[in-house]
Amino acid sequence: MDRVRRRPSDLTDAEWEIIEPMLPSPQWMGQTRKYTRRAVIDAILYVVRTGGAWRYLPDDFPPWQTCTRTSRA
Repeated sequence: MDRVRRRPSDLTDAEWEIIEPMLPSPQWMGQTRKYTRRAVIDAILYVVRTGGAWRYLPDDFPPWQTCTRTSRA
């Protein structure tokens, strides 16, 4: 699943292979995911790395509300 890294804070494929098994499995009865877990993790890492505010998250990330809700879980 090679993809283009847009920012230095984005996970590499090798990093994602390490982190993905540590994430909880999606719930089969839950709502269908609109954004990939990797995109949400990249958004979280972007905010942590840049020290920016959630509301200033660039448009190519999932909405900030989705990322903050996920990061508190």
